[in-house]
Amino acid sequence: MTPDPESDSLTTPDGTRLAYRDDVPRPAAPAPSRPILLLHGLAGHMDEWAALRQLLLADGHRVVSYDARGHGASTRRPADMSRSAAVADAAALLTHLNTGPVTLLGQSLGGLTALQLAAHRPDLASHLILIEAGPAGRNPHLPGQIADWLSNWPPNGFPTRDDATTFLGHEAWTAGLTQDKAGHWHPRFDADKITEAVRELAREHYWQDWSRIACPTLVVRGEKGTMPTEEATEMRARRPETHLEVIPDAGHDVHLDQPTQLHAVIESFLAHPS
Repeated sequence: MTPDPESDSLTTPDGTRLAYRDDVPRPAAPAPSRPILLLHGLAGHMDEWAALRQLLLADGHRVVSYDARGHGASTRRPADMSRSAAVADAAALLTHLNTGPVTLLGQSLGGLTALQLAAHRPDLASHLILIEAGPAGRNPHLPGQIADWLSNWPPNGFPTRDDATTFLGHEAWTAGLTQDKAGHWHPRFDADKITEAVRELAREHYWQDWSRIACPTLVVRGEKGTMPTEEATEMRARRPETHLEVIPDAGHDVHLDQPTQLHAVIESFLAHPS
């Protein structure tokens, strides 16, 4: 699979190539809303947002998305997979595109990147939307859990795309694979780099960053997701103005399970953020 022809790239100061998309409504809306930056989760890719992207474009939003370092069409084996590098990438892309303040919308690990960016670069964040993401961290078992999960992927790839969809659970995840000469489908990332991306979460939490955020914030959980209810409750306790929503019949990948319901919640929040 080749990168989407609409994608472009940016090289960051440390030499990492970031593949990105910058989509605008066609025809252009008469008064487009602020741009939205979509940040995918661990082992994901920018085009897993396809369904939600189209809904947001139809509302007149400019929608920016990118493959995080170590993922997809971006540099596969960057030297640095730290949290600070991930946040710097998002800031560099927004600065490169001269977007001004945007709505930061991230799922899972991408949500943590959005959270930290909003905390450290408030000039780039008009609104913050977190999907199955929060500041809790300090999970010493997480790197091992991710490594075990990835070790279960077929070492020689998936024989067909249908096999991949059955295994991964969503066709959108299958769209992020690449095909070898034998016709098998493989991820566009290396397991050790993906595990490295969560190593910091084994020992760190980000509650201090959470308390620094000043922009309107929405936290979305899937009814069948993995984000603990207690974490969302604590987030609301520390920042009472935070909006909390639970999407029925959705797991951790809310944007894939229920994109239409998620879109409705997002648009309601952006229309009435306070």
